[in-house]
Amino acid sequence: QVQLVESGGGLVQPGGSLRLSCAASGTFLSINAMGWYRQAPGKQRELVASISSGGSTNYADAVKGRFTISRDNAPNTVYMALNSLKPEDTAVYYCNAEALEFAGIVRKTNYWGQGTQVTVAS
Repeated sequence: QVQLVESGGGLVQPGGSLRLSCAASGTFLSINAMGWYRQAPGKQRELVASISSGGSTNYADAVKGRFTISRDNAPNTVYMALNSLKPEDTAVYYCNAEALEFAGIVRKTNYWGQGTQVTVAS
């Protein structure tokens, strides 16, 4: 089992910045990819950015050049710097992690954090 604890959301004015953090803990062999998704009211959850255990990153077109994802592998923590925020970035941001676990056999399991609200408004 893996627990993901997020922090760093809040209310910010357009053009402002925030930094999200997500720490993974529990019992697992390793954490593979980690990432951030977001869900705005009335919309589907979408990928914002992801990072592999080796550091390769992937961004949604809407956030390229404004958001930066990074991670520490020891402990397993993923960060995302949100810069030049826009009202359309308002959403609940969810941390996601793919864990390699041993439960009789080795398996990959996806876990989600509880979500942190980011609101961009003047």
